[in-house]
Amino acid sequence: MTFAEKVIRFNQELQFDGLLPENISVMNPFAANPAALQASSRFYRKYYSDDHPRKLILGINPGRFGAGVTGIPFTDTQRLKHDCGLEIAGVETHELSSVFIYEMIAAYGGPESFYRDYYISAVSPLGFLIKKNGRELNYNYYDSKELLRAAEPFIIQSLEKQLSFGINRDACFCLGNNKNYKYLTALNKKMNWFNQVIPLEHPRYIMQYKLKQKELFIRKYINLLQNNLIDESEK
Repeated sequence: MTFAEKVIRFNQELQFDGLLPENISVMNPFAANPAALQASSRFYRKYYSDDHPRKLILGINPGRFGAGVTGIPFTDTQRLKHDCGLEIAGVETHELSSVFIYEMIAAYGGPESFYRDYYISAVSPLGFLIKKNGRELNYNYYDSKELLRAAEPFIIQSLEKQLSFGINRDACFCLGNNKNYKYLTALNKKMNWFNQVIPLEHPRYIMQYKLKQKELFIRKYINLLQNNLIDESEK
């Protein structure tokens, strides 16, 4: 079975069975919209139809306008169409994090080169929503102790399944160098999955608060991902 088929099967079977806190719900694009499974399956077959080992990049959990729609981490419908040549008909989303990631991927050498080396997922591969004032908003797995307790068995089980795809365990790259990094580092110490967990600033943080330094952060990503080197100007 190729790397692609392992990911697709994982997505098909993905479900959250934990008891969630009040006003919190799970966002599962594969269960909610068949088009997400179809589009993501085409994506993985395009870039992952081999048995080449890849290093793992982990975000926090899917957002409403990226993986929450396409089923592909850090990939909104615009990047899916213009950068990957695939689309979900009748839907158009824009996610800041996706903009940064695909600019970084272009600097890396393009989707074919990047996805041959890396598989992107999230600490929690399903997202969460909270109801506030009649609206549903993104909610991170670590935003409450109750949700974290409910999500941890799912997080561990999901990561162990994904490690069986053919993941190089020398290093895992963590997007989010605060709470996500602290939690993943502690969990890795307990589970002994990776030799090291390397933090990177989250793409949304960069786009929202450090936009003028975006090129510097892209260079930092590339140096770490390609060479395990931090640019001297970052020190």
